[in-house]
Amino acid sequence: MDELLLRELTPAVIGVLVHRGVDFATAEDAVQEALIQAALTWPDRQPADPKGWLVTVAWRKFLDARRSEVSRRDREQRVEAEPPPGPAETADDTLQLFFLCAHPSLTPASAVALTLRAAGGLTTRQIAQAYLVPEATMAQRISRAKRTVGDVRFSEPGDLATVLRVLYLVFNEGYTGDVDLAAEAIRLTRQLASMTDDEETAGLLALMLLHHARRPARTRRDGSLVPLAEQDRSRWNTSLIAEGVAVLQKALGRDRLGEFQAQAAIAALHADAPRAEETDWVQIVGWYDELLRLTGSPVVQLNRAVAIGEADGAKAGLAALATVDPDLPRHTAASAYLHEKVGDLRTAARLYADAARSAPNLAERHHLTRQAARISQALRG
Repeated sequence: MDELLLRELTPAVIGVLVHRGVDFATAEDAVQEALIQAALTWPDRQPADPKGWLVTVAWRKFLDARRSEVSRRDREQRVEAEPPPGPAETADDTLQLFFLCAHPSLTPASAVALTLRAAGGLTTRQIAQAYLVPEATMAQRISRAKRTVGDVRFSEPGDLATVLRVLYLVFNEGYTGDVDLAAEAIRLTRQLASMTDDEETAGLLALMLLHHARRPARTRRDGSLVPLAEQDRSRWNTSLIAEGVAVLQKALGRDRLGEFQAQAAIAALHADAPRAEETDWVQIVGWYDELLRLTGSPVVQLNRAVAIGEADGAKAGLAALATVDPDLPRHTAASAYLHEKVGDLRTAARLYADAARSAPNLAERHHLTRQAARISQALRG
């Protein structure tokens, strides 16, 4: 039995049932029953139309469950209404499923979990492992999300921007447990990009590809972080970079700039530099200007200040950083870097140590602690 095929077909089959009026939770249960039957029968003989087979069996499972809950007359009416076996609808059911999973009534965490379960086809156990929570906890989260969207109809779906945000959240989770969430996010975004004619979806796909291309060089064998400037660029995935740049160029050519396209343009400029010293920081600052215009984000303002420090000198970077909210995460780390770059090592060492204490994760904390220790040792020197 082709498990990959079943995984790819699952969201589309759920979408067909939902499109026929079955509520989301019931549709998922019916499809799971159909998958069990497929596991029993397909090893001997896989059907010529796997999707059509799954839709027909899932629909029958739905009807069987409904028959057990209602009167004889209602059961007979539903039997008469059962669609005959045959090819599945060609409607874009998977796209509808994306929009349902990213419904605005859900919290970001619930939307991500539901997207991975329904549109991604991951098991509850896999999602729980990825988020390092007990399987029962994740099952409850997904169940609540399904109940929340159970009465939603496609006349009130989430919008595309919400779908893209959810996929970006999935990507940023990276790799934990036995599920590579970054790769899963790329797979889902490819799927969405093939269904839409949208520049920002293409921009998000390009951004993911360009960031993922640097992954082999991002950490050392001991798990410690390697800053971008110190990464071995020969380990970057050139195929992913080429694909990301091609996707981005096509999107930018339509002259409808969005924030994911601007972020991808910055990532492409980093990828284009053979050595860190050859990075075109002037262009990067220009793209940060565009990104700040589009978003007004304090995080963008922070990253722009660091880029100015590279393009125009550390003093200019510190002046730009002075306009950024000092309570912003990673502000202290950026200040430490720019103070080191300007030659104020005592301040840099103190700021690196301060930044380590408030680091959002263990790997970043270890990196900042090493930076503080390195400079302190140089001062004792």
